[in-house]
Amino acid sequence: MTGSGAKTAVEWLASVARDPDACRWEWERNPLGVALLPAGRRWDVLILPGELGCPTLDILARLVDRPGPVLADFGDSRMGFFVPPGTAARWVGTGVRGAGHGTWIVVPHPGRASGGGVRWLVLPDGSGTLTDPALLELAMHEAAASLARQGDG
Repeated sequence: MTGSGAKTAVEWLASVARDPDACRWEWERNPLGVALLPAGRRWDVLILPGELGCPTLDILARLVDRPGPVLADFGDSRMGFFVPPGTAARWVGTGVRGAGHGTWIVVPHPGRASGGGVRWLVLPDGSGTLTDPALLELAMHEAAASLARQGDG
């Protein structure tokens, strides 16, 4: 993402920081291209193991034109789906971790490659688009069922 799209995404993400200017400064000057941001203000993050997260994202992308932002860590061992605030506190699911109010996540700059091992699979659009938790759950169930069928074969 470049140009005005990246700038809008940067502004949206930085708006949750205690000091948005310091957040933007950190992104620009940190060689890893990452900043630590608080979850629970504009979004929560549901963190899935990569073996479930990858097929879940594939299914989710077929259900909606554009899912909310999605992060992946180094080696895709974990994936973080941005969902509405408060979702993490209510989410019950084996193997799914929630980052909500009182937690912090490493967020790469949306306009450049990150050297920090965390990268965007779906960039934020800057408008606040998030993944609907009900659709995410549906996609997770379908992905888990597909994985189970593959394991039986």
